[in-house]
Amino acid sequence: MPEALADEAFPGALGAGASFLASVGPSRFTNRELSWLDFGDRLLDLASDVRVPLLERVKFLAIFSEGLDEFFQVRVAGLMDQIDAGLRNRSADGMRPSETLRAVRARVRELVERQGRIFLDHLVPELSASGIRLSDWSSLDAQDRGYLSEVFRRQIHPVLTPLAVDPGHPFPYISNLSLNLVVRVKDPVTGEERFARVKVPPLLERFVVLPDGERFVPLEQVIAAHLDALFPDMLIGEHEPFRVTRNADLALDEDEADDLLVAVEVELRRRRFGRAVRLELARDAPPDIRELLVRELDLDAEDVDDVVAPLDLGGLWAVHALDRPDLHDEAWAPMTPSPLANAGNEPADLFAVLRERDVLVHHPYDSFATSVEAFVAQAASDPAVLAMKQTLYRTSGDSPIVGSLIAAAEAGKQVAAVVELKARFDEQNNILWARALEEAGVHVVYGLVGLKTHSKAALVVRREEDGLRRYCHIGTGNYNSRTARQYEDIGLLSADPELCEDVGDLFNYLTGFSHHANYRRLVVAPVALRQRILELIAAEADAGPEGRITIKVNGLTDPAVIDSLYEASIRGVPIDLIVRGICCLRPGVPELSPTIRVRSIVGRFLEHSRIMCFGNPERVRPTILIGSADLMERNLDRRIEVLVPVADRELQARLVEVLELDLADDTNSWQLGPDGRWTRVETLRGTSVQRVLQERARERARRRREPDA
Repeated sequence: MPEALADEAFPGALGAGASFLASVGPSRFTNRELSWLDFGDRLLDLASDVRVPLLERVKFLAIFSEGLDEFFQVRVAGLMDQIDAGLRNRSADGMRPSETLRAVRARVRELVERQGRIFLDHLVPELSASGIRLSDWSSLDAQDRGYLSEVFRRQIHPVLTPLAVDPGHPFPYISNLSLNLVVRVKDPVTGEERFARVKVPPLLERFVVLPDGERFVPLEQVIAAHLDALFPDMLIGEHEPFRVTRNADLALDEDEADDLLVAVEVELRRRRFGRAVRLELARDAPPDIRELLVRELDLDAEDVDDVVAPLDLGGLWAVHALDRPDLHDEAWAPMTPSPLANAGNEPADLFAVLRERDVLVHHPYDSFATSVEAFVAQAASDPAVLAMKQTLYRTSGDSPIVGSLIAAAEAGKQVAAVVELKARFDEQNNILWARALEEAGVHVVYGLVGLKTHSKAALVVRREEDGLRRYCHIGTGNYNSRTARQYEDIGLLSADPELCEDVGDLFNYLTGFSHHANYRRLVVAPVALRQRILELIAAEADAGPEGRITIKVNGLTDPAVIDSLYEASIRGVPIDLIVRGICCLRPGVPELSPTIRVRSIVGRFLEHSRIMCFGNPERVRPTILIGSADLMERNLDRRIEVLVPVADRELQARLVEVLELDLADDTNSWQLGPDGRWTRVETLRGTSVQRVLQERARERARRRREPDA
């Protein structure tokens, strides 16, 4: 445990127990970076779980690999920047950047070793037993090698560019996340020896498929087997694959940027040249090759991750994509929400429905296409609609919503889109969408200086018989048709006048030059969201054991919110937290958090919704909010976030049902202990929240189709 600090309770937390919390010190928090790595460990649990279909286990290994890449590009890179700047400030858990980095490196080594063992000892043999063989070049017969040699000659060799390293050829730049071969080459005439680098082309498939369609050979092995074609008449010595991760966080000075779009484009080009933060290399690589790479990449020996499996297992998505229904989860087709479907499943008049009632949609159980996309599409084609406004944070490459906005603008409607150019790793995609929207006549705004626009909101203004009426959607997830089939999210469609007026004021703030309004229903960050959450926690603390707090988020790191939850727990409030990823709170600690339980659900669908319930539904009518914000400093202080209270009793009951099912899940759930360790919840009833919600969505659709329903 890091040394305690004589700190004060964090500003904004409840006051009564501040001195006690200060006496506990930083040990009341766990480390943010290590908590993310614990989430990675849960992904590896699923990759090794024999109850999960085999190709879905492959998927979880690929997700872990890609997540670890992003973790190094952003979080580890940030720690290294702090150390280089000489910063010795402590995080909330009491650790300095250098201490955190040492702990992160040790934990990553454990996880990378576990990842390799899962791949080699479990997935490869089980895939082989199912007819899918991840083969080594050395195991192939002459016929297979002949086939791959022809593939190399026609499809791979023309793309390759070998680069020598000698006094006339300095060590080449190694781009971020690129897979490479370092090769020892010797001139048989002069005896001169050199190293060379061969970049594995990133636009080629990670694995080369043999003619039977179920055998895969790593691309770098095919290249390595044909190095003589790249270095004719030379002696080929050792060759080792390696991979470099670089700092990829944008360093925008928005105050100095006259044009944010141009500034982001410049930073995207610079991203390729960020400092190296990680080298992945085979454990048995020759020492002189290791020393060469460490020296030329300006790394330290501890920045090297020794791996036993093939590099870049994110490439396993190609294996996961195989058409083997017997090795995948059962196919799932989202259902049209009952209020939005007429008899025979025909599309409803969404505006007529919303004039009568609010509609809650729960993806992927409820169809995104026949709810949210249909809402935007109907607005775009409806001649009575005068204006549309939309936030876009991450959207898909073939986005129907963007297509609807373009069609609406071309039809003469007033259309505004707030496109967040700084959505990490989606910047280039968002630049392309922004330009396409502008060319169609959409008013495009790139967000606010110093703040990311992370809120998910849409507004439609329609001329009706009694005047103008507004309709809105507020959600917990992005306007992305692809992720809507993979992520669990909640959305609210409404024509409530006060709520729609709030959404209109929010867009005026985002697109115009004004201060935040006094919102009637919306809770908006960074203006009032943290304070509202603290007030709701305080109200439950006043109720003591009669109170109740249930919160579902992706991350919980904000010290003030955590301290307030501790104080409520000390007063006896039962608290259940469902935190998919990072959680810096310690539950179940006597005298600190005795009534707090923390769970994480990681399964087929990415649990992404944010639902916050204050009050015991069995005793009182609770306050329930949904929206875009996690309880993390970045969401509360540095982003435009929106939470909306759900007041309708029927919709409240449905949200309470979701939370209760989350807490009952014992199939894909982990629980956090007082020591900061996650353990898998024992399976007793076999309850899977995701399977139950699929069945209930099917049942609602079945009842709607029955004549007597």
